[in-house]
Amino acid sequence: MTDNRLAFAEQEESEEFIRRHIGPSPEEQAEMLDALGYESLDALIDAAVPAKIRSKDPLDLPPAQTESAVLQKLRQYANNNTVNRTLIGMGYYGTRVPAVILRNILENPAWYTAYTPYQPEISQGRLEMLLNFQTMIGDLTGLEIANASLLDEATAAAEAMAFAKKAAKNKGDVFFVSQNCHPQTIDVLKTRAEPIGVTVTVGDETDVLPEDAFAILLQYPDTNGAVGDYAAIVKKAHAQGALAVVAADLLALTQLTPPGEFGADVAIGTSQRFGVPLGFGGPHAAYFATRDEYKRSIPGRIVGVSVDRNGDKAYRLALQTREQHIRREKATSNICTAQVLLAVMSAAYACYHGPDGLRKIGRRVHRRTAILAQGLRELGYTIAHDNFFDTIIVKTDDWTGSVIEAARIEGVNLRIFDDRVGISLDETCTKELVERLWAMMAFDSMKELTYEGVSARTPDALPESLVRKSDFLTHPAFNTYHSETEMLRYLRRLADKDVALDRSMIPLGSCTMKLNATTEMIPVTWAAFSDIHPFAPRDQVEGYHQMIAELERMLAEITGYAAVSLQPNAGSQGEYAGLLAIRAYHESRGEGGRDICLIPSSAHGTNPASAAMAGMKVVVVKCDQNGNVDMEDLKAKVEQHSSSLAALMVTYPSTHGVFEETITEICDLIHEHGGQVYMDGANLNAMVGICKPGQFGSDVSHLNLHKTFCIPHGGGGPGVGPIGVGEHLAPFLPGHRNLGAPESAIGPVSAAPYGSAGILPISWSYIELMGANGLRKATEVAILSANYIAQRLEAHFPVLYKGKNGLVAHECIIDLRPLKDATGVTVDDVAKRLMDYGFHAPTMSFPVAGTLMIEPTESEPLSELDRFCEAMIAIRAEIAEIEGGTYAYEDSPLAHAPHTAGDLMADNWERKYSRERGAFPIKSLREGKYWPPVARIDQAYGDKNLICSCPPVEAYQDAAE
Repeated sequence: MTDNRLAFAEQEESEEFIRRHIGPSPEEQAEMLDALGYESLDALIDAAVPAKIRSKDPLDLPPAQTESAVLQKLRQYANNNTVNRTLIGMGYYGTRVPAVILRNILENPAWYTAYTPYQPEISQGRLEMLLNFQTMIGDLTGLEIANASLLDEATAAAEAMAFAKKAAKNKGDVFFVSQNCHPQTIDVLKTRAEPIGVTVTVGDETDVLPEDAFAILLQYPDTNGAVGDYAAIVKKAHAQGALAVVAADLLALTQLTPPGEFGADVAIGTSQRFGVPLGFGGPHAAYFATRDEYKRSIPGRIVGVSVDRNGDKAYRLALQTREQHIRREKATSNICTAQVLLAVMSAAYACYHGPDGLRKIGRRVHRRTAILAQGLRELGYTIAHDNFFDTIIVKTDDWTGSVIEAARIEGVNLRIFDDRVGISLDETCTKELVERLWAMMAFDSMKELTYEGVSARTPDALPESLVRKSDFLTHPAFNTYHSETEMLRYLRRLADKDVALDRSMIPLGSCTMKLNATTEMIPVTWAAFSDIHPFAPRDQVEGYHQMIAELERMLAEITGYAAVSLQPNAGSQGEYAGLLAIRAYHESRGEGGRDICLIPSSAHGTNPASAAMAGMKVVVVKCDQNGNVDMEDLKAKVEQHSSSLAALMVTYPSTHGVFEETITEICDLIHEHGGQVYMDGANLNAMVGICKPGQFGSDVSHLNLHKTFCIPHGGGGPGVGPIGVGEHLAPFLPGHRNLGAPESAIGPVSAAPYGSAGILPISWSYIELMGANGLRKATEVAILSANYIAQRLEAHFPVLYKGKNGLVAHECIIDLRPLKDATGVTVDDVAKRLMDYGFHAPTMSFPVAGTLMIEPTESEPLSELDRFCEAMIAIRAEIAEIEGGTYAYEDSPLAHAPHTAGDLMADNWERKYSRERGAFPIKSLREGKYWPPVARIDQAYGDKNLICSCPPVEAYQDAAE
């Protein structure tokens, strides 16, 4: 073989993954281009993307790598990490992930490729498990209602602060935080408090509470392990009109009196130690629970129980009218991404172990900690507290240096203070480890200790008055699936109820539901990535830092920004961090009065919500009839607010799915008036390799690694929302006490230094696998696929917005409003009818009510694009039958969709169309038919009869009557 032929063969091999990731083959791409009237992808991109924003040079990234090469390189990084026995605690613990949960949830695309359950009829499996999660949290905390997860414990505390500010009778501006809370929580609270005019006061909770405190935050057990009785403190807070928030450890609550029973109004925390790996800080599911009277103010999503049209039990997202995407700048939270996949894992862990199993784990952890403490006392050490659950502070005095060195040699990570060390045990800790710790700290002591011997003379270290007496997890969901066979089949049944990417295309506009390749997912569960504590010593995480630095450099190159921070653990948190960086920049220049944020009316709801949380005032800019920013209105608003203009938040390509020709003029106008441009990166999948926002006028963007860079959506989280910034904003990227950031850095926005670091290998792998050419090709095919769908559907549904040359970007919006006016058919009807065809609906009524926004991504093959188009065309024909009088709307298949197997098996079929027409509208559905598990859900019933935990059967058995 000649050298040229060998080089070509090697290039063929290295680019094999690109052909796996991109759905349409070269031949199919040519067919699609021909349908659009273009000879090549280059010609299409030249016509669709404004020339003035195009990048002149290719991406400075390595060429594509093979899957084996990428895994080998990542394994080298993993090998540069050291997995020590970590006993640091501080809210992060070792845990045993049951293998049945690891394999059948975390490593199962039926769970990790699902989307947020906004279409509940095809999301019943994960909604059921999220209801289990809420029930678990409510039972363990002793409070009536819990949400379906938040991002991490620190941001949950920040959400509680904002919640309490609104709900408390005391209208002061002080949030009092116990000095014994986790330090990373205190840091995030300070970041979040200042922009909204709240003062965080840290002090001794046993002292007098400030008169103007609207709430108090307590840690239970506290960060040093102490267990105290907070009932009197909570009572004093209530007497002052303040609310009591308790950050509680879930495993400890299997042994301790729950916060709700001693008067707490809110409980927050993390479910990480319930079967979720450490992952160098995340992702993990936080929780938020409160009293029933506050249910309409609780942040995040809530799963509720309702009934379908047949009166059968069904689950749904409840109280959606209070969510940030509807409340916009009036929102008290910008939470968009939750941590659904991790909440599902934690709930499954509780189902698998059951209440007795959890009690045994909690009991074992406590006993081993008490025995460890007793042995250390017998070795001459003083333990700081008499009452504790799993954490002790050991006064080591002059021996501190020796203890630290002995721990290093033994491969044990302790929490280090000046003259003390902290030791936190978890469910992975054994009797042998306890004896090893004694030997490690014995030094010149002649005492020989045995676990059994010390155990016999060790009392419990929990105060009798705080020992839990109430039951928890009594529902059958937590008392049935205790064998692996039962759990395996339960998880399979739940997964079979849902539509995820493993079943069909999910064409959600602005969501980029692309392939989450198996190779990208494999490293997530490697111990060298998953079993690392976020506060492990730097020399033990060199591999992580190498990978993170490389990912930051690659993302900076892709976006054209000078620097990137990977800390924000959701797109919404990236928005917030970017706006705080802008705010800090203005303040550094003596222009702290700049507080106006201009936002187009088409923006995603998190934009105005984030701006409000960052202390900015939102001014809405109109959009013109073509969906573009109205330049005249923008100029008028900029002139009006010139001296106080902080920023413009703009999405590009626009939320309407087009490349606006005026984007550079927009950026120039904002800069001329002293403002900064925040470019929402939700639609970056239309720009990678073609144009760079940092080069055509933007100052800062957040990127959605769970969209463009292949981290799976997980049914509604995890996500990662890093921000890229221009050089002038780099000094203001988020800091963290473990990062050694400059003084100019804004405070941390996540509890861990790198947020959800455990899933960063996914995006790193994607970029390495695709290389510069593959990333560009992915963008080109994403634009091609969107235009192909728009062209196929335009004869049946009007395409609402187009850019220059009649083209869209990577998504298109079709208008159903004229059909509703003519026939009564709504976007809801079309969405539910698509379920009968086996599809998840496109994005409904965003950014324009009565429309569907379709984003196919580059990963779907032509056969799937055509299958979706044929379904939509068939549905249009059904609408035409209503127009023509064949059916009245209320008698049509659309009005009755989706059709369940139960519908078809009913003895009486009184509908005007046949059973076959209802369930098999096209013949191809007879093979591999997906059956929605429930009929159309009654949303109003669910909100009027709000049930947000696993109910007894009698709670809804009469619903159909």
